[in-house]
Amino acid sequence: MKLQPDRIDTLSVTGYGPGWIGISGEKVMRSVVITSHGEQMNWDCNRFSELTPAHFARLADLSVELVIFGSGAQLRFVQPAWVSPLMQRGIGMETMDTFAACRTFNILAGEGRKVAAALVIEA
Repeated sequence: MKLQPDRIDTLSVTGYGPGWIGISGEKVMRSVVITSHGEQMNWDCNRFSELTPAHFARLADLSVELVIFGSGAQLRFVQPAWVSPLMQRGIGMETMDTFAACRTFNILAGEGRKVAAALVIEA
C-alpha cells in the first residue's frame, strides 16, 4: 500500500492561538472569512458582541454549501433570524468555537467540499 501525505490544494488553517490564526502560513489577527475555493475576506468584527444580521447576510452571497461559524474562544450562538439569508439559499451553518471551526474547515476543504469558515478572532 502506498501512503501519501495529506495535502489541501486551497487555503487552510495552519495554526492558531489566542488572538490569531495562521492561514496558509500567514498570521492573521482579525476576524476573517475563508472559503475552500480560495477566497479570504476580512470580517468586520473584533468580538462576538459586534456581530449583526448584516454579517450573516454577506455570507449568503458565497458559493458554498456550508458555513462553519467560529464564535470566538467559547461556543456562542447568534439569533436564529440572523441565519435566515443562509437558509433561504439552502446553505447550512454549524456553530462551534473558533479553534474547532478551524479544524473542521480543514477536514471539509480537504475532502473537496464547498465550505466557508467565518471566524471571530478576538483580540
